[in-house]
Amino acid sequence: MNIYVPRAKSGAPSSSEARTPNDEWRSGLPPLAAEHVTLRELRPADASMLYASISTPEMKRYMWAPPPNVVALERFIEWTHAERAAGKYICYGIVPEGKDEAHGIFELRSLQPGFVRGELGFVLAQEFWGSGIFLEAAQMMLDFSFDVTNIHRIEARVAVDNERSNAALAKLGAFKEGQLKDAFWRDDHFVDQYLWAILDSDWRTSRA
Repeated sequence: MNIYVPRAKSGAPSSSEARTPNDEWRSGLPPLAAEHVTLRELRPADASMLYASISTPEMKRYMWAPPPNVVALERFIEWTHAERAAGKYICYGIVPEGKDEAHGIFELRSLQPGFVRGELGFVLAQEFWGSGIFLEAAQMMLDFSFDVTNIHRIEARVAVDNERSNAALAKLGAFKEGQLKDAFWRDDHFVDQYLWAILDSDWRTSRA
């Protein structure tokens, strides 16, 4: 499988180049490599470590209920491959330097036909919080999303009290567009979420 090489920062592509999708990713996601982290498609062997990483009380506080066990997570991994082949979903495992298994994920779900608009989700094992690999990985994920798919707008929804994730999105250059009332169910009550967005033109300008 070919390794995706991010666009050089020598200027933004023309509008016609920026809006021309490359559907090769539907046959299999190319690995994305940076200095301290690699993004690659999830494998069944990732299930045990990934389940342990996302099933802690602190992780569950800010995410939708994860698969209830390792077997269910293996089925989720199979589902991600099927949805990717259908052109509806991209899911990358986050593999820190020196590790073999994924310790988190980035996902991008299509919200409109042709992947014109999508929703970004992410989770990273708590032991890697503050390590710097999230920003490295997120930049690769966004470069790939805007350069390779047809996406124009990426959205993200984050609980208002999730200070770490909200700060990370701001650092990436996302714009906080508003607050969604009672948008996320946690334990026995609803909590508000912030709606973040970043456009392809804004991302390319920031990376030029």
